[in-house]
Amino acid sequence: MDVRAQMERIYTELPLDEIPWNLEEPPRLLVDLVQSGRVAPCHAVDLGCGAGNYAVWLAMQGFDVTGLDLSAAAVARAQELARSKGAACRFAVADLLEPTDAFDASFDFAYDWEVLHHLFPDERPRYVANIQRMLRAGGLYLSVCFSEDDRGIAGEGKYRDTTLGTRLYLSSEQELRKLFEPYFDVEDLATVDVEGKRGPHRAVVALMKKRA
Repeated sequence: MDVRAQMERIYTELPLDEIPWNLEEPPRLLVDLVQSGRVAPCHAVDLGCGAGNYAVWLAMQGFDVTGLDLSAAAVARAQELARSKGAACRFAVADLLEPTDAFDASFDFAYDWEVLHHLFPDERPRYVANIQRMLRAGGLYLSVCFSEDDRGIAGEGKYRDTTLGTRLYLSSEQELRKLFEPYFDVEDLATVDVEGKRGPHRAVVALMKKRA
């Protein structure tokens, strides 16, 4: 089963509280970036938006937000959340490994929270190149993905199989720097603890800027 089919099954069949990455409250790291003013209200895109929690939160902080996800069922849930909160977000189904012409140079801030580890190494350059195209000159990109040192996902090695039937590829700081640097100036890169539904995860966090 490919990733699209897996995500469609997960968002169609499971209650949101059983989806491990679906956290209702925005992560502390994202909140701190906004509250510190390092990322100010702007045109933003939530890559792999899932049920829309973080996109809706950003919209309520004054951002103009578009959420993109591979799963139509996830997008439907995100649209319903935005309606219930009165948040003016846009959501669309999109495969971010495919050309993204409709969104070229559309955003000042892009972020993916725990998305990149669903992509394998041979897919990642296409994905990052598409994000670079979606950003305006000087735009910021925040990426958070599980570190190869994470113990929140059972197993050993860089490839891990989850209880939901998905397969993840866990990363090191060095390989992510090598991935990002052809497209972005990497401003911050660190391995930190991030919140998880069943406990913290070790994750590589990168904050980058598109070159002018």
